[in-house]
Amino acid sequence: MSSTELPGVRSTAELSSQVGAVRVAEGEQLRTVALPGLELAVRVRPPLRTGLPRALFVHGLGGSSQNWSDLMARLADTVDGEALDLPGFGWSPPPADRDYSVTAFARAVIRHLDAAGRGPVHLFGNSLGGAVSTRVAAVRPDLVSTLTLVSPALPELRVQKSAVPTALLAVPGVAALFNRLTQGLSAEQRTRGVTELCYGDSSRVTPEGFRNAVEEMERRMALPYFWEAMTRSSRGIVDAYTLGGQHGLWRQAQRVLAPSLLVYGGRDQLVSYRMAHKAAAAYRGSRLLCLPEAGHVAMMEYPEVVAAAFRELLSDTGTGESDRYTEDGRG
Repeated sequence: MSSTELPGVRSTAELSSQVGAVRVAEGEQLRTVALPGLELAVRVRPPLRTGLPRALFVHGLGGSSQNWSDLMARLADTVDGEALDLPGFGWSPPPADRDYSVTAFARAVIRHLDAAGRGPVHLFGNSLGGAVSTRVAAVRPDLVSTLTLVSPALPELRVQKSAVPTALLAVPGVAALFNRLTQGLSAEQRTRGVTELCYGDSSRVTPEGFRNAVEEMERRMALPYFWEAMTRSSRGIVDAYTLGGQHGLWRQAQRVLAPSLLVYGGRDQLVSYRMAHKAAAAYRGSRLLCLPEAGHVAMMEYPEVVAAAFRELLSDTGTGESDRYTEDGRG
C-alpha cells in the first residue's frame, strides 16, 4: 500500500507543463470525467497509431495517475492507455458519498469504463489499485482483456512491520495523531521518507523527480480532505481484508478469467515478496515476474522490464489483437 505521491525515476517522458498544480508529462493530456456523484481526473497517453487495444491504469493508496506515466510512455506503441485518479486522490475530488471502500473504487472504475465505452481493456493495478482491479476483473470479466498487478494489496496473515503505520490509519483517531506527530516535518522530509519506504533503491529517483514530488506533497497536504481520503481508504483496505466468502479478495482472485501478469519486488516493504507464489496460484493461468531489486512500485523503478513482460503476455495469449479496432472505427 503506497502511502503518498511518489517521485518518478529516470524516464523518457520528461515533465514539461502543468494543468493547475498537476504536472503532465510530454505527450500526456489531463481531462475530467463527470459522472453522477463522481468526478474523475483521467491522464491520457494518446497511442502512437490508431487501432491499438485500450488499457486502464489504477494507482495505489495515496498515489495518483502520475505513478503510471513512465510505463504508459513505454507502452504507447502497444496500447491506447489512460490512467485515472481514484476519488479523493490526485486531481479527483472526494466522492459525494465519501465512500472510499475497495468496492466503491471498483464501482468507480466500472462506471468510467461503461460510460466511456472503453471496455474490454488491459487493466493494470498497483497496491490498492491491484485489489480494486482484481474486484473489477472478478465481477465484470467482460471489461477486462488482461490483468497486470504490481504488488497487489491482498490479505496477508503476517503483515510486515514497515506496513503497520499505514494499516494503523484505519483506526479511528490515529490519523489525527499522525498529523500532530508529523507537523514538524517538511514536505521534503515527508517525501524522502515515502521514497525510502516505497522504492527498492531510492537513488534511482532523479533530483528533478524528487523536487516535483516535494511540490506535489505540499499541494496534497494542503487539501482539506487529504487525511479523510487516506484514513477512509486505509479502513477500506482493512475491511476488504476481513471479508470472507465470495466477496473475499483471494476468492475473487480465483474467479478472474483474464490472463494475468503478477509483478512482485524483492525489496517491497509494504506487500510481502513471500506472497508472490500464493498469488500466482490464486490467479488461474497467471505468470509471475519477480524483481529482486524492486520495491513497492516496480512500474516506476523498472518500467522497461514491466513493459517487456506485458508485451510477452499479449504475444503469448493473443489478447493484443482480439480487441483491436480498425482505423475507420469498425470492430
